[in-house]
Amino acid sequence: MPNINNHKKEEVDFRRKPEWLKIKLPKGFKTSQVVGLLNDKHLHTICSSGMCPNRGECWGAGTATFMIGGNVCTRNCKFCNVTTGKPGPLDRKEIDEITESVKTLKLKHIVITSVDRDDLPDGGANHWAAMIRALKEKCPGVTMEVLIPDFQGKTELLDIVIAEKPDIISHNLETVRRLTPSVRSVATYQRSLDVLKYIASKNIRTKSGIMLGLGETPNEILETMDDLRSVGCEIMTIGQYLQPTKNHFPLKEYIHPDTFAEYGKIGKEKGFRHIESAPMVRSSYHAEKHIL
Repeated sequence: MPNINNHKKEEVDFRRKPEWLKIKLPKGFKTSQVVGLLNDKHLHTICSSGMCPNRGECWGAGTATFMIGGNVCTRNCKFCNVTTGKPGPLDRKEIDEITESVKTLKLKHIVITSVDRDDLPDGGANHWAAMIRALKEKCPGVTMEVLIPDFQGKTELLDIVIAEKPDIISHNLETVRRLTPSVRSVATYQRSLDVLKYIASKNIRTKSGIMLGLGETPNEILETMDDLRSVGCEIMTIGQYLQPTKNHFPLKEYIHPDTFAEYGKIGKEKGFRHIESAPMVRSSYHAEKHIL
């Protein structure tokens, strides 16, 4: 059994990945089909914008994560590779193009996420609701998870999304409480917990995820699990932080797969309905399994 108390804290060279993180670029017919369609329709996926290492596997399994609200975020989180700046106006056409793409690609399960739109009075909540409604109407039978921002903790905006009853509502903590102010630019740890608690109180399955390798301690990870369970979160993902560039939050450690596996076992013991814990896990990884 691995020793989870064995985390390092010194900064490491993010460019020198261990063997277990060296992956082949996605390829194959389905991947080419998805990339071609995304380029043709100018759609955004967090699979590509976030440089997700699992995109080939997910696309091949009939799952994709679409990003709405454009591809420019109003926040500047230190871990994230999505462009920060002043977004353009919302484009209703992206809703139609995503639903058509879901049908064309014959997807079985989709995840919808978005950039933060703090520039909008409703944070983009009504755009979210329109997206969910369109998918339910035009793509019946396709299951859906929505990975939402915190909407600044405003329950009246959360209610707009909750009212559309997606299968799962996810909101990521991203990291442990102590590191949140250094890693996330606007969101707070407690506000994210409050958001998850509110969603769970509406009898909707809730999900959250964190990254490891930012300098957190094993005890802090276990405390985060307990915090999520205390607010009714049923599903958790734990993955390795991959520093996008030298200008992003510095990587402190590459964590061994055995340690991730141990956290997965602990999470199950703590009562999570589903927990994905491995270096390559991202918030949407195996999302189709979390519906069951």
